[in-house]
Amino acid sequence: MIGRLRGTLADKRAPHLLLDVNGVGYEVDAPMSTFYVLPELGQTVVLHTHLVIREDNHTLYGFATESERALFRSLIKVSGVGAKLALTILSGINPEGFILCVHNQDSAALVRLPGVGKKTAERLIVEMRDRLKDFETHGASAVDSGSRAESSLNPLEDAVSALIALGYKPHEASRLVRSVESSADLASEEIIRQALQGSLK
Repeated sequence: MIGRLRGTLADKRAPHLLLDVNGVGYEVDAPMSTFYVLPELGQTVVLHTHLVIREDNHTLYGFATESERALFRSLIKVSGVGAKLALTILSGINPEGFILCVHNQDSAALVRLPGVGKKTAERLIVEMRDRLKDFETHGASAVDSGSRAESSLNPLEDAVSALIALGYKPHEASRLVRSVESSADLASEEIIRQALQGSLK
């Protein structure tokens, strides 16, 4: 199991990033909460990772904090919740917010996350309630929050592509990006952040 990576950030196009570790390029999928705190390309980054192995695919998931990884590992144990949906949930709500939803049995808030229907939200609340008793929040970020590099794509196109990869339908992703004020002047990560916040209102 690969539990931690430290290397140079070679590329990032949400939700995918490329980490160069001593000449070996690791492709990693990460939630938007991790993308928000990534440093510039070429800078050193440390990620807490989780490797998912299937017959036809090996996927490495990376997280800025141990609390995000811990919640991800708990989520994929829930019936009907795979790694992709767990990543989408973490992109739309932070661990503390998710825990609050579970404790308050707020299924309506969870349903507003892409890919989470009413039954899934209810299942999350029931199955995660006991697991969260042992959940520890580690708080400190393991990623240096320096200035962010721009993607080679147009920020608006980059944001739409990222939202589609996170589970939104193309027309919905476009609508959310267009709803962000002054989006033409923002970096893609900030557009995505505001679009996700808008989708939860």
